[in-house]
Amino acid sequence: MGLDLVGFGSRVLPNRVGHAADRRHAGGGAATCHGFFIDTRRRSNLMTTLKDGVVCCPQDGGGAASTLCASGPSETASRSGEVTADLGRGIADAITSTQRSSAGRNKGGRSWRRVPTGGDKPARNSAPRRAPVRKDTQVRRVLVNDDGVNAILSGVSRESSIEECNSVLIRLEKHSDVKALDFFIWMKANGKLEGNADAYRLALQAIAWKEDWRRAELLLHEMVAVSGCRLDARAFNGLIYVCAKRRLVDWGTKWFHMMLERGVQPNVSTFGMLMGLYQKTGNLKETEFTFTKMRECNVKCVNAYSAMITLYTRSGLFARSEEVIVLMKDDEVTPNRENWLVRLNAYSQQGKMEEAKFVLQSMVDEGVVPNIVAYNTVITGYGKVSDMEKAKEVFDNLESAGLAPDETTYRSMVEGFGRADKHEDAFSYYRKLKRSGFQPNASNFYTMINLTARHDDNEAAPEILRDMRAAGCQCSSIVTILVRAYGAVEKMHKVLPILQSCFYKKVLYDAISCSILVTSFVQNSLLEEALCVLREKKWKDSDFEDNLYHILICSCKEAGSYEHAVRIYNLMPKSRTQPNLRIACSMIDVFGTMERFTDAETLYLELKASACVLDMIAFSVIVRMYNKAGRPEDACLVLEDMEKQVDIVPDKYLFLDMLRTYQKCGQFEKLTDTYYLILKSEVECDEAMYNCIINCCGPAIPVDELSRIFDEMIQLGHLANTVTLNVLLDIYGKAGLFNWAEKVLNMARKHGLADAISYNTIIAAYAQSGDFRSMTYFVQKMQDAGFPVSLEAYNCMLDAYGKSGQLEEFFAVLQKMRRAKCDFDHYTYNIMLNIYGRKGWIEGVAYVLSELKSRGVEPDLYSYNTLIKAYGIAGMPEDAVKLMQEMRIKGIDADRVTYSNLIAALQRNENFLEAVKWSLWMKQTGVVGVGTRA
Repeated sequence: MGLDLVGFGSRVLPNRVGHAADRRHAGGGAATCHGFFIDTRRRSNLMTTLKDGVVCCPQDGGGAASTLCASGPSETASRSGEVTADLGRGIADAITSTQRSSAGRNKGGRSWRRVPTGGDKPARNSAPRRAPVRKDTQVRRVLVNDDGVNAILSGVSRESSIEECNSVLIRLEKHSDVKALDFFIWMKANGKLEGNADAYRLALQAIAWKEDWRRAELLLHEMVAVSGCRLDARAFNGLIYVCAKRRLVDWGTKWFHMMLERGVQPNVSTFGMLMGLYQKTGNLKETEFTFTKMRECNVKCVNAYSAMITLYTRSGLFARSEEVIVLMKDDEVTPNRENWLVRLNAYSQQGKMEEAKFVLQSMVDEGVVPNIVAYNTVITGYGKVSDMEKAKEVFDNLESAGLAPDETTYRSMVEGFGRADKHEDAFSYYRKLKRSGFQPNASNFYTMINLTARHDDNEAAPEILRDMRAAGCQCSSIVTILVRAYGAVEKMHKVLPILQSCFYKKVLYDAISCSILVTSFVQNSLLEEALCVLREKKWKDSDFEDNLYHILICSCKEAGSYEHAVRIYNLMPKSRTQPNLRIACSMIDVFGTMERFTDAETLYLELKASACVLDMIAFSVIVRMYNKAGRPEDACLVLEDMEKQVDIVPDKYLFLDMLRTYQKCGQFEKLTDTYYLILKSEVECDEAMYNCIINCCGPAIPVDELSRIFDEMIQLGHLANTVTLNVLLDIYGKAGLFNWAEKVLNMARKHGLADAISYNTIIAAYAQSGDFRSMTYFVQKMQDAGFPVSLEAYNCMLDAYGKSGQLEEFFAVLQKMRRAKCDFDHYTYNIMLNIYGRKGWIEGVAYVLSELKSRGVEPDLYSYNTLIKAYGIAGMPEDAVKLMQEMRIKGIDADRVTYSNLIAALQRNENFLEAVKWSLWMKQTGVVGVGTRA
């Protein structure tokens, strides 16, 4: 069921007359009665119903009655509506009965009473569920005893006037919100609230202190709809006052906007409380809105102007704060002392000291005597502009003004001289501050430490550190300030001697201070000092120590000081039962960067042999290490171990390493599996991931899938790099998808990504397909793009023309190569050997061999395979056999193609017995696989 008009639960309990206890003070054993519960299950003709959120009786014509509070202390009075002469005493007895019954209850205990309807079992006292109540930092109410409540309520009866009831309500509200609300409910039940706006205001403020905002909203509605009261600013001010006291910005703003929506005119108090609330919480947006509404309502609240100026000044919006000062003059608002001070602060904070002096003089002219706060503000302003002569003049004039410097005065002088970098003056006022019985604040300590660092005052530094320690500063905070100050002036080497002269032993016993100090030394490349502290430390915490060493090693790694990282690692205690996974991974990465792969692998094997369970980061580091070492096969073995741990979910970087590893090893099946694993994972593909997938997985996945992933990459706005586009050109060209290949090339040219390899790739594709016209076209395009025809392109044309039997074009290309002074490579000579050999031109073959040797280039396996085949075609099997012997002498291992060509040459020349011998020899040597074809 819902809420009644005053926000209480409309649930009616089954006991005759029960007490609703406020549990705010349950911890102390005191319970306060909220009212009475009416028994709806009694055997009587009286039936209560819920009508419009109010418990009503059919007999009284639907008139509203309180949900919780009965109109009299007895059953007879409840039924007949009659009130006895001692009604006030009955109310007092009801209000205090629960407090008396629970006075002796232990903290955290529960009160019990017997149900009057029968039975011996104790029943727990029931109460409606209430909104949580905030605990005030200050006691707002003075509790009264039972006699006090009796005295307040003794003169109240049903015949009492509204003014008399309001007087009682005011007195109760000053003592207890709960008692005041109970009496308010009694007033409501007895018709004392009709047109009684004052009672509603008091009840609203009492509800506000309990932060029962839903109930307050309903009560505002009841105030107008039921009691016929007119809403005004005072009704809302009680709610806003509580919000301002407790810094409840959202609720304060809500009540203010509700005022405006209902056409209620805010008054000076409304704006003063709201602006004060927003100033405390720094809510600039709502402050500006409220300030604008205040001026629209023609309300002049000097505190609101002060709050606006203060908030703009605090936000660094000095121009706006000056605009508010001008608006204040235009609105003819007379400043008070606080407003003069915020004006003075607005100018002083931005260093406009002439304007600040004018404000100070105007303050005197208006009869407002400047206090010490005003002079402190001026001193602070001069300190901000480093005009310490003027600041000292103001300080010296304090005595003539009848004022004595306070701690803020001395602190401001210290800060000002520190900003002006006047070390001796700052130290003088620092000591005056202490002699005057005041204590420096954190800003003073920070300023003095920075001054001693800049001026190399190593004697004063220990004194300041001891003062900080005496002021209760944590050892870790002191060390932090010290290392920052000396690190900023690159004098970190002075820190250790300074600490050793005061409380170095405390640092050695404090793990946090020690870690801050050591980390700072390492970051400033003071390794010897760091190692010294690590050797002398007195604290024992293995987990913290591991974390510290890990941080130090990572700091060295990030700075590129790998030797320092190794020295720190070697200093670690070696009594660990098992290696630390994080440290071991960091050191594997360090050793890998230093190319000390043996040490890195040793660490990995130690991890593998220990009880440590490798995680995703560990596998990623190890795989990367093996790839750096040029051992992708070992990296594949690591990845196989990773696959056995089903809980490992690779991240983007590990996926990239996996793709590159499998590509280097030519494991196309693994590449395909990894590609589809990436698609199923939640890894977000970025530009690097798309490029890597296409580069590595291009030959391993279907062309349609490759095109889909490429289109997806372009649609997401990612740009393919040159390597990716060249891979696509190669795959599309080999697949005969020349339209797609040309689109990719056009895209590469459009974005300036096409290089010589791009043109070589498409030229080679057309050459292999026998499309000589397109091949020639792209050779010309290559030249038009500013690239000279490369040796690779010439080789493609040579091979294509030679294999197609177009020897004129073959020799024409050969002549172009010679005119272009191209340096022939093995591939060029092998093409010539292959073409000449096919034609049986032994003289041409001999010429190519002599030219090859004249250039100091020895034939490779492909060359020998081609020559053996050529000798077979020319009917020279003996020379082919001699080539086999020459290969053995030169240490070139024959492959299956070599043996196949030799056997074919022997068979072609009817040397079948010799061919059988070589065939048997090939099987005995175990030659398998496909070699380099001629």
